[in-house]
Amino acid sequence: MEELQQLAMHIVESARKSGATAADCVIHEGNEFSTTIRCGEVEQLKEAGAKSLGLRVFLDHRTASTYTSDFSRQGIERLVADAVAASQVTSEDPCAGLPEPEVVGQYPEDLDLFSEDVTHLEARSMMDLARRAEQAAFAFDPRIQNSEGSTFDAVYGRKILATSEGFLGDYRRSSCSLSVVPIAVSGPEAGGQGMQRDYWYSISRSLAGLEPPEEIGRKAAERAVRRLGARKVATCRVPVVFDQRTARSILGSLFEALSGESIYRRASFLAGKLGETVASEAVTIVDDGTLRGGFGSSPFDDEGVRTGRTIVIERGVLKSYLLNCYTARKLGLKTTGNAGRGVAGNPGVRPKNFFLEPGPESPEEIIGSVENGFYITEFMGFGFNAVTGDLSYGAAGLWIENGELAYPVQEVTIAGNLLEMLRAITQVGNDLEFRGAIAAPTVKVAEMTVAGQ
Repeated sequence: MEELQQLAMHIVESARKSGATAADCVIHEGNEFSTTIRCGEVEQLKEAGAKSLGLRVFLDHRTASTYTSDFSRQGIERLVADAVAASQVTSEDPCAGLPEPEVVGQYPEDLDLFSEDVTHLEARSMMDLARRAEQAAFAFDPRIQNSEGSTFDAVYGRKILATSEGFLGDYRRSSCSLSVVPIAVSGPEAGGQGMQRDYWYSISRSLAGLEPPEEIGRKAAERAVRRLGARKVATCRVPVVFDQRTARSILGSLFEALSGESIYRRASFLAGKLGETVASEAVTIVDDGTLRGGFGSSPFDDEGVRTGRTIVIERGVLKSYLLNCYTARKLGLKTTGNAGRGVAGNPGVRPKNFFLEPGPESPEEIIGSVENGFYITEFMGFGFNAVTGDLSYGAAGLWIENGELAYPVQEVTIAGNLLEMLRAITQVGNDLEFRGAIAAPTVKVAEMTVAGQ
């Protein structure tokens, strides 16, 4: 631990001595394990460890970056020399540079990002968890006759960031996940020809936080079976209810439009709309890097900016874009601490924990409010234009009749404009769950075009 911290500080000091006016260094080290069980047999087994570092240097307003996995003295010397040499031939950019000192620092509390139990997992026990999940899927219904596999993943590691301005920060992260993808085949009464697949998964910072494998297998099988007999519907305009997974996809598109990179390039339909109403009053969207155990949480961002909470949309009103230092300077604003990077290249803009705040109603109550409409559980294909906000998805799910899920639907398309969709959100569910850095509960949009037969 101390050796890597000292190495990071040594590298930025070496860059300064070699002519750079400023520099930062990021070091990643980690381990990962993955196994896939298919029809009871081990199909894939992977275990790997990696360590790498990246250096970004500034020569006044010129910048360059290099990276390496060679931690030898010669490798480090070559890394520094190459970065400084590259910075001498790049173009000047007045917005390039390290963060302002007043925003630099670490969030003062432990964010519960690391669990020791993930590091102590044995291959046999992880394979057993994957096997149990798949077995539970097969046992749920005789129509589950095949499987695309059950996968257990575990990853843990450390990140260290040092800058020539004196910042030194580090933290550890861990996560594990278990998923299963069963295939259902229709029975003799349906000719035995129809096949459908679906999946379910659980993810957590700790092994103890995962759903039981039997529960994961049961949910995945239930979702696959309920899709048997899916049909098209006639083209119509109806209320549309997005489940957690599909609502999260919509929110991911919104993040792209809110990113400072899209805003300063005027490549977003939200450019110039700060302070305006862009959604219904039911919509409040937050980006919070301080959530305990959050999959996007960290004590500082990838420029060393102290993590915080940003209200992006409040009761429909656009309050903030999401920015790193570079895009903030381009727009004459302050960074929101959303810099993200690997070891190579300049930081981009990434979500911390970007989510739609939950509402008061359950998914069942939202579905019950629809007389005739579409409950979407999966998107296929993707089309989103951040400049105009236009989007189009292939979709599957279940048709709603008289407030109840009536029959499965597939091979339809939904299309619309994201700004119009945000303004047409009438209900937001109470079922917010984090399975990644972007999360959303069930959402109802008053009316959209569903293109079928």
